Amino acid sequence: MRRIIKIASVLFAGALVLAACSSSEDTSTDTAPETPAVKVGLAYDSGGRGDGTFNDAAAAGVDRAVTEFGVEVNEVEAADSDGDPERAERLRLLAADGYNPVIAVGFAYSAALAEVAPEFPETTFAIVDSVVDAPNVASLIFAAEQGSFLVGTIAATASKSGKIGFIGGMEIDLIRAFQAGYEQGARAVNPDVEIQVQYMGPAGDNTAWNAPDKAKIATEGMIDSGVDIVYAAAGGSGLGMHQAIAAAGGSAAGYWGIGVDSDEYVLPARAEFKDNIITSMLKRVDVSVYEVIKSVVDGAPLSGVQNFDLSREGVGYSASNPAVAPLAAVADEYSAKIVSGEIVVSTTLD
Repeated sequence: MRRIIKIASVLFAGALVLAACSSSEDTSTDTAPETPAVKVGLAYDSGGRGDGTFNDAAAAGVDRAVTEFGVEVNEVEAADSDGDPERAERLRLLAADGYNPVIAVGFAYSAALAEVAPEFPETTFAIVDSVVDAPNVASLIFAAEQGSFLVGTIAATASKSGKIGFIGGMEIDLIRAFQAGYEQGARAVNPDVEIQVQYMGPAGDNTAWNAPDKAKIATEGMIDSGVDIVYAAAGGSGLGMHQAIAAAGGSAAGYWGIGVDSDEYVLPARAEFKDNIITSMLKRVDVSVYEVIKSVVDGAPLSGVQNFDLSREGVGYSASNPAVAPLAAVADEYSAKIVSGEIVVSTTLD
């Protein structure tokens, strides 16, 4: 009944306007209806906002979109124990509630998104660090091997012992690409550098991303064997690396950590360790998430594979810590060679 009354009122008002136009000039002005704010659904991987790395990078992109566009955001988070059914239901609920775009943070959402995206063809979805082949999905991937190459050059140049370390999260191709780039960069500077590697869990073990105690022990073992710089690409487990570096005396004693994804030197979650973080490999998840939201706001949603590499400023290294300044020239030289194609960084060590 309310809808009928509203329509009738509009028709009556229109008749009055027409009548007025026949006898005098129309002085009324039309007011365009206010466009509703874009509603963004953000599904974090385990650890969520505040993890100090990957999820926080996605959060930074959303925060920027809130500031610039006034978008509405609903953030949800996966548990370590979640399987594909739980992840699919999380995405499904966001889409059903009208959130558009719906952004899945992390490759662990791959199967879930492949199931849910076809159910909501008018909704724009995005996934970070994976490729899902659907017309309404933007697959946000990063040339992490390129950024890792650069921090590898920094590590090998800064190391006094000639021994550096790498802590990986789950042992999968995605993280092996970080390791591969790191090792290639380090050996480009010092072919004789020794590189120690440990992963926090095998493929399928989601606890590998939130095992700081395990990462701390692994880093302590590396330090005991002479390693003086460690790069962690392990999600929340990376906290343990920073704890071990600090316990060994940190930068004052010649030990450094290298962060990942976000600039960990400026992250509140890493404030107590900042003086020991010489640099971070920047994987600009924030830029990719922001670009997806902006594309929806602009009415031209992104879809397909979106590759964020050095040429697109999708990866790089941080220079917030003044200690990295003397090492930047080497990293920048190699960065230019990668962008030009003179150096092609492999995602594997084969």
